[in-house]
Amino acid sequence: MTWVRDDLSVKIFADGADLDDIAPLACDPLIRGFTTNPTLMRQSGIKDYAAFARAVLKAIPDKPISFEVLADDPAEIRRQGLAIAEWGDNVYVKIPVTNSEGVALEGLIHDLSHRGVKINVTAVFTLDQVWSSCLALKGGAPSVVSVFAGRIADAGFDPVPHMRAALAICRSVDRSIELLWASPREILNVVQADEIGVDIITVTEAIRGKLHLLGKDLGEFSRETVLMFKRDGEAAGFRL
Repeated sequence: MTWVRDDLSVKIFADGADLDDIAPLACDPLIRGFTTNPTLMRQSGIKDYAAFARAVLKAIPDKPISFEVLADDPAEIRRQGLAIAEWGDNVYVKIPVTNSEGVALEGLIHDLSHRGVKINVTAVFTLDQVWSSCLALKGGAPSVVSVFAGRIADAGFDPVPHMRAALAICRSVDRSIELLWASPREILNVVQADEIGVDIITVTEAIRGKLHLLGKDLGEFSRETVLMFKRDGEAAGFRL
C-alpha cells in the first residue's frame, strides 16, 4: 500500500550521483527536480564530471537539476558557472555562498544571476547569508537558496524556526527566490518543510526509500513492527 501524502506542497528533489538510481526517477511525478555535488559524485566513483552531467541531462531533459562549480577562485567560479549554464535550459548552477577561505561571493552571484544564469546558492547556514544571497539574486534569473538545515540540526540548533526565518527573508526580498531545505536527516523533515512553506526539500536515496511511510496509520505500523519482531525471532530460532 502507498502511504505518501497527496497534500504535500513542498517540492521533493532527489539528491545523488548514481545514474542508475537517478534515471528511473525522471518519470516519477513525486520527484520534481534533482541535485548533486562533488562529494556525492566522488562517493559514486564519477571520474568525468562533464560526461556524467551529459548522461544525467539525457535522462532528465525537463526537470531542474543543479550542478556545482569546482573552483575556489572567483574568476574561475565565474568561468565554470557560465560553462555549466550552457549544459541545458533546466540546469541550475550551484555557487557556494563563500569560497573555502570564507570570502563572500554575493557580487559574483549577482553578476551571474543578472546575466541570466539560474543559480542555486549552496552551503548557506546563517540568516545573514540568506539575506546577502537573496539581495544578490533579487531581480535576476530563477534562483534557489539552499539552507543546510540538516547540518544546522547536527550543530544542536532547531532547524524549524531557522528555516521559517529564512523563508520570511526570501519572501520579503523577492518572492520568486525559492528556499531549499538541504541535507534532511529524516522523513519528519519533509513534513516540517511542508508545514513551514519551504519551496523545495532534497532527499537522498535512504530517505526516498521511506517516503512511502508518509501518513501511514500508526496502529497498522505498530502491528507490522510486532510482526517483524515475531518473524525475526522465529527465523533466528530463539528459545527461552
